[in-house]
Amino acid sequence: MSIEWEVIKPGKVLLGSDNRTVLFGGIGPKHEVKIDYQFEISKYPVKNNLSGKLILEGCEIASESEWSLATKQQKIFGNDETEELSDRVNNSYWGKICDGRSFVSDNWIFRVGRRWEVGQCTGFRIEKGGNKSEYFRLVRNKIVLNKSQKTNTLPSSPDKSKLLIEEILICFLAGIIPSFIWAYFNASPKYIYEGWLNLVFGGIFVGFFTILFWRPRTKTWLIKEM
Repeated sequence: MSIEWEVIKPGKVLLGSDNRTVLFGGIGPKHEVKIDYQFEISKYPVKNNLSGKLILEGCEIASESEWSLATKQQKIFGNDETEELSDRVNNSYWGKICDGRSFVSDNWIFRVGRRWEVGQCTGFRIEKGGNKSEYFRLVRNKIVLNKSQKTNTLPSSPDKSKLLIEEILICFLAGIIPSFIWAYFNASPKYIYEGWLNLVFGGIFVGFFTILFWRPRTKTWLIKEM
């Protein structure tokens, strides 16, 4: 089987999600990746028996960043395959070097994959203990990145103090204050005086419950800010 290779020019892509709700959120943070090198990528996913031979000859499994840049340039396609990329992710992209290389986090829990159905592609998580992948996306003729270089790197973690303050404000505004307003108009003054602790805890619960469907959008990390 011959492999069709497509040339991918340097460029930038955005990856990740700025939505951290439980129902609609994704892996964050949303971030920009800048790929300064040109490379070739297989036009279609490559079966694992052939990809193993090509890897021994110098090819590599494409990173999520390389795959996304190739998609942006409309150079890659699929036909009802589930392909595996080289990234290994835990629960976030924090600490990722955003220059095109693969992101392999400590204690990763899933492999990054893509699933093709009727010519359309969606993200797919391949569990750590899951079955061996049948297809891979390969790249070749790329420059060797300096593995010791740490430029264009996301922080190792989010600003936890900022997130804590945000959660406290949401609990007050979306939960505690509305609970007391409800009690003021619908309950006796005695209930507010004696049951204020229940109102506070009920408001906190409501505030945290809203994370299912709403939270302010998180920051998008651009290359110029790293």
